Amino acid sequence: MLKQKLNQKQAQKLILAPALQQAIKLLQLTNLELQQVVYDELAENPLLEMEGDWGEPQAGVLAAEEARTESESAQQDNNGQDYDEVIFSSGFEDYLDESIPTLAEYGQDETRFENQVSESPSLWDHLNWQAGLTFFEPRELKIAEYIIGNINEDGYLTVSPEEIAARLGEDVAVVEEVRSKVKMFDPPGCGSLTLKESLLAQMDSLNLQDEVARKIINDYLPWLEKAAHQELASALNISLPELRLHLDVIKNLDPAPGQKYSGDKTIYVVPDIYVIREHGQWKVYLNEEGLPRLRLNHYYRQLAQAGMATDEETARFIKDRMKRALWFIKSINQRNRTIYRVAEYIVRKQKDFLERGIEALKPMTLMEIGQELGLHESTIGRVVANKYMMTPLGLFPLKFFFHKSLNGVYGGEISSLKIKDRIRKLVQNEDKANPLSDEEIVDILRRENVQIARRTVAKYRGQLGIPPANIRKKKFLLEEVE
Repeated sequence: MLKQKLNQKQAQKLILAPALQQAIKLLQLTNLELQQVVYDELAENPLLEMEGDWGEPQAGVLAAEEARTESESAQQDNNGQDYDEVIFSSGFEDYLDESIPTLAEYGQDETRFENQVSESPSLWDHLNWQAGLTFFEPRELKIAEYIIGNINEDGYLTVSPEEIAARLGEDVAVVEEVRSKVKMFDPPGCGSLTLKESLLAQMDSLNLQDEVARKIINDYLPWLEKAAHQELASALNISLPELRLHLDVIKNLDPAPGQKYSGDKTIYVVPDIYVIREHGQWKVYLNEEGLPRLRLNHYYRQLAQAGMATDEETARFIKDRMKRALWFIKSINQRNRTIYRVAEYIVRKQKDFLERGIEALKPMTLMEIGQELGLHESTIGRVVANKYMMTPLGLFPLKFFFHKSLNGVYGGEISSLKIKDRIRKLVQNEDKANPLSDEEIVDILRRENVQIARRTVAKYRGQLGIPPANIRKKKFLLEEVE
């Protein structure tokens, strides 16, 4: 029998206040993302406004105002007294901590308009433009546009011709006829269903009359993946030098034709941190280009002082917006302070890397830096997410500096990135006719004070995109055939 009962239960729960949620959200934003959040907050909160001029930093303004505001807020919450007018006496003309150097102080020029690039046409725009010049019948143009709309970034059709015909109420033969013309567009091969079909379409577009290459594409593509050149030559009853000529034709074809327009795009990154060497010392600067300085609106502060004495509703509204504005300013300052501390620690830890390159890179983990700075590991994770550091060696994501370590023979720690770089150099300088196996690479590294397993070498080699020794040898022998 079911009965309703009332029971009391005591439990502990972690509840994030809205202000804390906002601080966490701001911490993981990039410089560009933070700009949008700041402008959105300016549009929503009338008590916030931008400064017209950056001005000179004022020491201790933020800390003093935060302490005074929190004290007055606590007094208001506890006794129900009105806000003291001293809370409005400052316009928060500078919300930055003076101890955090910014790029504006260093005198870095702002981004120039001539360095901006225009948007390039997408693969689908390019194909649709050609369809408009090819198909004059509305029926065919509709089919072509539907086909193009279902082509992925690599250039392959993601739905079958039968599905297209059923969706548009057309014959499959008509759809195939339109698709055959789309495959001849630039880049050729787009609209194909398989790699084989794409490569053959490219040969047709280029008018390549190589029947042996066509046969290899039709019947022996898996053999090329295994670099089984000797076996392939025997199956085709041709010599290795002759096979090489036909393979050169296939190598000039593109397995992902759509990537010409939709892939390998240049991603423009705005660094959040700059590292500059000054007078023999490495200095860290935060990039705040495009971020306005915030202060409290003077008009609304005066309105609040008058409204609190006569209008309870106005006082409540201003008080709410005041708390929101102060928490927002404080959260931004806390974000900048945390990012600066993490960046400063990274630069201090990786000083040798900045001076000598990847050979001197030291292993580092989120847990390590969290313990050193007294921050939680998840906080460090939010700081390094999607943020970049500009150094004299180039632009690096902050995640680049966090990687595992391997133990040396004598107990020292060695960066995994350094090991990968060493494996890459060993393969580059190996005897191409007798390439190094994974076991031989293990032996070399152990002689260099690196304790590493063969499976780890194989994993790192795969991450570097280096094929196994037998594949490298077969490719070299084919290239050496005259």
